Amino acid sequence: MVLKNISAGVLDVAYEEAGAPNGKPVILLHGFPYDIRAYDEVTPRLVAAGCRVVTPYLRGYGPTRFLAAETLRSGQQAVLGHDLLTLMDALEIPEAVLGGYDWGGRAACIVAALWPGRVRGLVSCNGYNIQNVAGAARPAAPDMEHRLWYQYYFHGARGQAGLAANRHAFCKLLWRLWSPNWQFDDATYDATAASFENPDFVDVVIHSYRHRYGLATGDPGVEDIEARLAGRPLIAAPAVALDGGGDGVMAPTGCAGHERFFSGPYRRQVVPLVGHNLPQEAPGDFAEAVLSLI
Repeated sequence: MVLKNISAGVLDVAYEEAGAPNGKPVILLHGFPYDIRAYDEVTPRLVAAGCRVVTPYLRGYGPTRFLAAETLRSGQQAVLGHDLLTLMDALEIPEAVLGGYDWGGRAACIVAALWPGRVRGLVSCNGYNIQNVAGAARPAAPDMEHRLWYQYYFHGARGQAGLAANRHAFCKLLWRLWSPNWQFDDATYDATAASFENPDFVDVVIHSYRHRYGLATGDPGVEDIEARLAGRPLIAAPAVALDGGGDGVMAPTGCAGHERFFSGPYRRQVVPLVGHNLPQEAPGDFAEAVLSLI
């Protein structure tokens, strides 16, 4: 795998690329609080099957940087989808299989929903990840509310200061809570945690968790996309939804019925005991899902 950079939209995107340049394009997208190391054991499996694999650092992570100081450090869903689309344009990838989870799964779902001609297939952990911002004020069941404590923490100044001061320990706690059956070691965590030292990490994260509840204004440059997402568009691309049976933040029962959002060929799979970081915990299952769409 080779680390590269390319200007795409408002970002200088850092990404790793592996496989033959003429291979079948696959773009793999990480979530919060993770990075591209989540796909270290997925990528070789895909390359061996003839794929060209691109794994970008999302805005606010690792070596990816904003091109201009005045750009809003937004983490809203619309910018994540737009970032992915502009990256595909910059790399001259007309169509790809997209795979992702958490923030990355959201970006992949958005592109699949709004620009279906660009998506050959979709692998999304926790299914349909497009947010219902208008309905975000409605409380969930208490069991789900307590799982989202970290989001409410970020709504205030104390949470923003806490993430800035304790990002290494805070994100490690989330890893433990969200993947209780995954016995990762310090070296595995530290390899990813270096990405949280990005100078824009805190601002992007805080904006993401405030915007989704209507507590922060969005980036005017993507408001047209946000308006389209408010309609909860269907996804027509062939799709595989993966859920971890041991996910500590989004239990499989919380995803029940999400297949109604997919209007194309669709399969759902629950991977027993696996937590929220599904590609890193179960790389074989994730790779198999991607290859089933190639």
